[in-house]
Amino acid sequence: MQTSFGQPVGAICQIAFTVPDLTSAIPVFADRLHAGPWMLMEHFHPPTQHYRGKPTDQDVSLAVAFTGSMMVELIEQHDPGPSVYRETVDRQGHGFHHFAVTTTEFDTAEAAYRATGYQAAYTARTGPAFGDARVTYFDSTADLPGMIELIELTPEVDAFFGSIRALSVDWDGTDLIRGP
Repeated sequence: MQTSFGQPVGAICQIAFTVPDLTSAIPVFADRLHAGPWMLMEHFHPPTQHYRGKPTDQDVSLAVAFTGSMMVELIEQHDPGPSVYRETVDRQGHGFHHFAVTTTEFDTAEAAYRATGYQAAYTARTGPAFGDARVTYFDSTADLPGMIELIELTPEVDAFFGSIRALSVDWDGTDLIRGP
């Protein structure tokens, strides 16, 4: 099965990086990776979030763009609290954070990652705008250079990512940052 944005379901669809400042990072990533335009979601707060099993209310801004059918995500954490982002920044500084994969069989895919021994480091539900999709970050850093984010591919998530991908086709480099 193929997503609306060109990646097979279950394949890596996104590479994500933490950055100290989105405003400064977006032009660099756009220029060096030919990714854009960037969809900026400031102070993104999923209604239900858990970090390492405990409720959290982290405050992050996200920027997402495509280069071909590969999505690039930039993440800036605003609050000083513990999070999957903060633990990586504290350990190695800003930079690569995770790979993301989509699934239409979330429970099965989540169980398969757990069976490898990966622990859920962060879980969230996105809310109605994204079909109340589930997200789990697995701590795969013992085997891989970052975490794995499992994204439930609801029709709303697929349409959202597909709309961002569509903006990137024949993008002329202008109007670099856009909002939802």
